[in-house]
Amino acid sequence: MASLAGMLKQRGFHVTGSDAAAYPPMSDFLASLGVEIRQPYSEYNLNDRPDLVVVGNAISRGNPELERVLDDRIAFRSMPQVLFEEFLTGHEPIAVAGTHGKTTTTSMLSWIFHVAGKSPSFLIGGVAENFGSSFGLGEGQQFILEADEYDTAFFDKGPKFLHYFPDAVILTSVEFDHADIYRDLEAVKTAFRRMVNLVPRRGVIVAHDNPGNVSDVLKKALCRVERYGFTAQADWQAVDVRFEPEQTTWSVLRSGELWGKFGFSLAGDFNVLNATAAAALASHFGIEPPAIAKALRTFKSVKRRQEIKAEIDGITIIDDFAHHPTAIAETLKALRTRYDGRRLWAILEPRSNTLRRSVFQEELAESLAIADSIVLASVFHKTTDAIPENERLDTSAVVQALRHMGRPAAQIADADGIVAKVVPELKPGDVVAILSNGGFGGIYEKLPQKLKELRGVTA
Repeated sequence: MASLAGMLKQRGFHVTGSDAAAYPPMSDFLASLGVEIRQPYSEYNLNDRPDLVVVGNAISRGNPELERVLDDRIAFRSMPQVLFEEFLTGHEPIAVAGTHGKTTTTSMLSWIFHVAGKSPSFLIGGVAENFGSSFGLGEGQQFILEADEYDTAFFDKGPKFLHYFPDAVILTSVEFDHADIYRDLEAVKTAFRRMVNLVPRRGVIVAHDNPGNVSDVLKKALCRVERYGFTAQADWQAVDVRFEPEQTTWSVLRSGELWGKFGFSLAGDFNVLNATAAAALASHFGIEPPAIAKALRTFKSVKRRQEIKAEIDGITIIDDFAHHPTAIAETLKALRTRYDGRRLWAILEPRSNTLRRSVFQEELAESLAIADSIVLASVFHKTTDAIPENERLDTSAVVQALRHMGRPAAQIADADGIVAKVVPELKPGDVVAILSNGGFGGIYEKLPQKLKELRGVTA
């Protein structure tokens, strides 16, 4: 929504917005664009009657602004509707979809097209550091966007990505997620099958070489499908992967033949896969390996994806958006490769609609066990989404499971308690990964500040 607001602002529209609570980086980003955010929601925010209200998928009946929109018959649309009508029509949409890796892969692909001189438009679910923005309106024909499987709006419970009608797709993964709107894995796969069905015969899908869920959703694709991965069966195979302290390097084989050699500053197998997918799709638009390699060498990542927030007295504090057991595991594995031999902390706020439920309780413990020491905050409470008690995540059970695995683990209610407990235990060389898809009570500022005070650091 913030990115769409910025795009509309750039197009010359007067744009304001409302939120229950806005937090960085998006709140800072919108302020820099001159987009006023009114907090909290109130019917009075609509006193200056707008021409159109864009309703986000987090808004439900009972929201005071939505009720006034309906009562006063103010025109409204969903975010995907506006995106398609105002921006995608007349372009070649390229969608990056999948349970994991969408934001980073979309950022990589957009940067590759930019470096290659194609001047793409793009829309990303995070702030791409190379652009300093989550969107861009270029002069080129391609519009690259992160395609989300989450629902569209209170009046349209289908996935957002069904509104985009892409000419080309990257499909990174298909797993059960968004337990608040999908009943099971089969429902998730059905949504992805419907997206695949929208790609024209002349189009292309570059999909992860996953023999299970990804293959299932591709069975009836009518367009060209190419697979990427680490296996010899992949059309685009990543080989000779090397993790070094400051960079990762690898080569890509196309149909078994050396196609290109690449490197970047990111860590982790999953980022190698993301970049290989982006490189493969870029090739279909005439971008050659040297240009792709140049772009990846200069790729900086995305805000809140393994983002170093502070380095104080030899202690590294990292912010990551991971909010699914698979993403948590891949993030912690990547940090292991980058910070080999250092003690790794994982501090998790169960905040996503999936993590707040018990559906992945066992998998969550296994993912967190990759770290050396683990702290779980209380499950984030949403007044608008009361989860039945028998379906809630039991954080005490996760902590017990971790202790049975030999991992020091603790349950501490909130950010203030975590900071008070953890900071005195930190030692030079420690790496602290803070995992949440929200503000986490300001822990990203509170923990470094407390650490500075305790260590006598003034700057």
